Amino acid sequence: MLDWLKNIGKDYPDYWKNYLSKFEKKPSRFVALSLETTGLNPKKDIILSVGAIGIEHNKIVVKDVLEIEFPKPIKEEVSENVIDQMFKDVRVPKVTESVALEKLIDYIGNSVIVGHRTLFDIEIINETLEKYNCGRLKNESLDIEVMYKKLLDINDKNFSLDDLKKIYKINTSDRTSTVEDAYSIGLLFLKLKSKLDIHIQA
Repeated sequence: MLDWLKNIGKDYPDYWKNYLSKFEKKPSRFVALSLETTGLNPKKDIILSVGAIGIEHNKIVVKDVLEIEFPKPIKEEVSENVIDQMFKDVRVPKVTESVALEKLIDYIGNSVIVGHRTLFDIEIINETLEKYNCGRLKNESLDIEVMYKKLLDINDKNFSLDDLKKIYKINTSDRTSTVEDAYSIGLLFLKLKSKLDIHIQA
């Protein structure tokens, strides 16, 4: 069934209604997005953490950063003490999945999403949204791997994020995080955007 038919008469959460209202205007911002997940199946796996950083006027906005830890999957028999221990060293406060999702959607707004293999990121977010009576993301998106392939005019080779960082000599710390990956994605995007002469006003 078509998505619009499924969503007729749905009583969306307030944050989703607010999100939808933002698309009355054209995007004025890109968001470089990186997700850590339990696997590569959007229907079975879940989001563990999200890192994102804003890009405006061809510059990364270092103060416009989001870092969220989603609840980790645990077995039913694991005690609360063990759960607390798991989160003891996490820099970002522990929140429920629904609260983490709301923070993510509020942050993204109507921005153009930029990522590495972005379709997977968007699909697993959509699967999570479905659990909370929301629709699907409406954002435009760009994929830095696709952009690089377009630049080289090739389709028969894949490039990991590390591959692209080495090609463009982008150095990061040994201890990577989703925020650091988002920053690297942002840098790569700006380099590729200039070479491909992509004309988007954000």
